[in-house]
Amino acid sequence: MMQLSRAQWNVLFAAWLGWGFNIFDSLLFNYVAANCIPTLLGLQIGSPEAKSAILFWTGILTSLLLIGWAIGGIIFGQIADRIGRLKTMLITMLLYSLGTAFCAFAPNLWFLIAFRFLASLGIGGEWASGATLVAETVPEKNRVEAGALLYTSAPMGLFLATFVNWAIAGNLMKGHPEVSWRYVFACGLIPAVASFIVRAFAKEPERWEHTSRQEAGKLSEIFTPKYRRATISAIITATTALITWWTCNAFILVISGGIAQANAVAQGLDKAAISVVVEQAKTLAANCYNTGGLVGTLLTIPIAKTFGRKRMFSIYFLLSSIFIFITFGMNWDPLTRTYLYFLVGLTVFGIFGSFTFYLPELFPTRLRATGAGFCYNTGRIVASIGPFWVGSIAATGGANAASSGIKALFWIGFVPLIGILLMPWVLETKNKVLED
Repeated sequence: MMQLSRAQWNVLFAAWLGWGFNIFDSLLFNYVAANCIPTLLGLQIGSPEAKSAILFWTGILTSLLLIGWAIGGIIFGQIADRIGRLKTMLITMLLYSLGTAFCAFAPNLWFLIAFRFLASLGIGGEWASGATLVAETVPEKNRVEAGALLYTSAPMGLFLATFVNWAIAGNLMKGHPEVSWRYVFACGLIPAVASFIVRAFAKEPERWEHTSRQEAGKLSEIFTPKYRRATISAIITATTALITWWTCNAFILVISGGIAQANAVAQGLDKAAISVVVEQAKTLAANCYNTGGLVGTLLTIPIAKTFGRKRMFSIYFLLSSIFIFITFGMNWDPLTRTYLYFLVGLTVFGIFGSFTFYLPELFPTRLRATGAGFCYNTGRIVASIGPFWVGSIAATGGANAASSGIKALFWIGFVPLIGILLMPWVLETKNKVLED
C-alpha cells in the first residue's frame, strides 16, 4: 500500500485525470471512423467503397496523429522543464480538448485532419509533463506503484470513450450514423472542465521548484556521452511498444465493426438494427482489449520490482508476439477472436504501465521532461508507419477489407521480437534513485 500525503495523492489524481482524458480524446476517432469517413467523403456507409476508404484513411489519420503527437511531445517536454510540469499539463489538456471538439464541426475530411493534428499536439505534450510530475512528487519507494497506477487511467479513458460512443451512436442517435459521430467528438470538451479541477488541487513538485532556479537543460544534452545510452534505451523500448500498440489499437475496432456489419447485412437487417449490431461488436471488442490493458498495467508493478525493468520488457514483448500471432494468425470465429483481444491488451497495452516510471528514471530533473518527452514521442514518428502500412494493405481487400486487415496485423507480431533482440542496449534502472 502506498503511503502518500494528501498533497501527493492530489498530484497523482490530477495527472491520472490528465492522461485518462488524453487517451479518451485521442481515440474517439477510432470509434466513429466507420461513420465519419464515408460521410465526409460522400460515400454510402457500409458500401464496399466505404469499407476500403475507412481502412485507408484510418491508417493515414492515425499516422498523422502520431506525428503530431511526437511534435507536441518534444516541444512541450522542453516547455515543462522551463515553466513547470503542472502549467504545461494544463495547457496541453485545453489544447487537445478544443482540437477534438472542433472535429465535430468538420465540413470535410481536410478540416478533420487539421483539427485532429491540433489535438495531437496537446495529446503528445501531456504525457511527459504528467509522468514527470508524478515521478518527482511521490516518494522513491512508491515510484513504480504510482507510475503504474497513473497509467491505469489509459484503459479507463478507453472505457469512457467506449461508453460515450455506445450511449450516443448506439442508443441516443442509433439509426443516424451520418451525424452521431459529431456528437461523439463534441464530448472531447469534457477534459477542458477537468483541467480546472486539476489546477485547484495540484501544485508543482518541490524537486522541480528547486531545480528551476538553475538553467533548464537543452535537448542536445540527451545525446551527449553522459546521457546517450539512456536516450537509446528509452527510444528502443518506447518505439517497439508504440508501433505494436498503435497498429493494433487503430484497427481492432474497425475490423470488429466491419465484420459485424457484413454479417448483419447478410442477415437482411435494417439500417437501425445494423447500427446497433455494429456498435455492440465494437463495444465488446474495446472492453476485452481495455480490460486486458488494465490488468497488464497493474502487473507491471510486481514484475518490474521482482525481475527488473529489462526482464519485464522482454516478458511483455515475447508475450505480445505470441498473443498477436494467435489472435490474428488463426482462423477464429468473430466472437472467439474478440475475446482474444483481452490477451493482446494484457501485453501490448499493459506494457505502457512501465513507461511512466521507467523513462523519468533515466534523466536528471532539469532534463527529465525533455528527455522522456523526446524519447517517448520520437518513437511515435516511427510508429506512424505501422497504421499507414496496415491500412493501405487492408484497403486493397475491397469487400474483404476486414480479412485483409487481420492478415496484415499478424505481421505486426514480429515487431516485439525485434525489441527483444535489442535488449542488450536497454538500461536497467531497478532501485535507482531519481537524479537531481
